[in-house]
Amino acid sequence: MLRTRLCDVLGIEMPVIGAPYGPFDQVDLAAAVCGAGALGSLGTAVRPVADLRLQWARMRELTDRPFAINHTLRPLNEKAFQATLDERPAAISFHLGVPDDLVGRAHDAGILWIQQVMDIHQAEQAVCAGVDVIVAQGGEAGGQGGEVATMVLVPQVVDIAGDIPVVAAGGIADGRGLAAALSLGAQGVAIGTRLLASVEMGIAEEWKNRIVAAEARDTIKVVHSDRFMPPFSRSGAYGWPRSLRTPFLEDAEAHPERVQPAEVGPRIVEAMLTGRGHEYLPFTGQSAALIHDILPAAEIVRRIVDDAETILRRTTELCTPSVRH
Repeated sequence: MLRTRLCDVLGIEMPVIGAPYGPFDQVDLAAAVCGAGALGSLGTAVRPVADLRLQWARMRELTDRPFAINHTLRPLNEKAFQATLDERPAAISFHLGVPDDLVGRAHDAGILWIQQVMDIHQAEQAVCAGVDVIVAQGGEAGGQGGEVATMVLVPQVVDIAGDIPVVAAGGIADGRGLAAALSLGAQGVAIGTRLLASVEMGIAEEWKNRIVAAEARDTIKVVHSDRFMPPFSRSGAYGWPRSLRTPFLEDAEAHPERVQPAEVGPRIVEAMLTGRGHEYLPFTGQSAALIHDILPAAEIVRRIVDDAETILRRTTELCTPSVRH
């Protein structure tokens, strides 16, 4: 079994992190990922604190293994963050900015910090903040991200991370992606879109089926998302969603001036909280082109790790000089 320093830091068996999905209920998925020996994650975006506490309680009923709770700066819900500190998960993951003051609060509570970065500047900030793990997320990823490609960003982050384990994210959906990430110097991978298309993920089957049917170019960066998504709560934060196309997005991108933020924003939040988010923003990365079925999460994780082991073993054999007698 592949084991890297990331496993030792996070207390897991496989160098895989399941991505968080903002407002979507993913407790069953996260627990299944934990059960497979990887790190499951739970999102918090736009959910009431009481609802989050119920999710965390259910998570602890389903697994006694480490898991992460995610927060972002779009926006930061201080009450939800404090509730997370009180909950004391194994780790807090964070995205769309590097808040060094929050890193300190988590460490004071004995909680590890997983910082997702989208460029080398954020990576430098993360190193200075003393984070425990850095996720280098390429622009291929679904959800909210930047523009630098994974193959470029990961080596850059590895070069400055020192002893901090680096995790590759964006465009990774199978063992080839994990093998490539390890070859670039990463200590593991974060998987998002591949786990959206899992049995346990609590999203509409229509969304899962669209992922299975999609090609890479069926996903788009939503550059006018500021017109309808929650605002960033601190200066310097940024990020744009990548999503499958919908009539709403096609119109919003072609005619952003038509979008009325005060009306559309709340409508999208309400849709996400009631299971209809895919009608507006079915977050999906370019790795959808590599996904051809909907599988149990534990099987997805095991296949990725097993296939990466096989690939790395074969690569080593191919690169070993033959001995002439």
